[in-house]
Amino acid sequence: MAIAYWCIVLTAFLPYVWVAIGKSAAKGYDNRNPRGWVAEQTHPRVQRGNAAHLNAFEAFAPFAAGVLMAQAAGVDPFRITILALVFLIARILHGVFYLADKHMLRSLCWLIGIICVTLLMMQAAMRVG
Repeated sequence: MAIAYWCIVLTAFLPYVWVAIGKSAAKGYDNRNPRGWVAEQTHPRVQRGNAAHLNAFEAFAPFAAGVLMAQAAGVDPFRITILALVFLIARILHGVFYLADKHMLRSLCWLIGIICVTLLMMQAAMRVG
């Protein structure tokens, strides 16, 4: 189970990785108005890094909830670990493909991630109900 918890920790930090990579693509970063600065940028890597950043935040809560739900419901720890690892790998690749502008691969990784979250939650629901 510790591996699944580490996957939660690592997934929590992914948004910051993507936004840092994105912001490094353009000069003149304004820390007094970071959102305004990003909104004004036309560099594709800044825009994609910010989009990957936002998407990573959106994916985090359901994933963390899915792992914790499955653990609380008594789902087999090995299943939880495998799904958590697959999710983490898919989300890392999602960000890489977002930055590289590989939209089909990015979407495939998003789909893999949402399937993992769905399976975690469904297994928890089936064990409890």
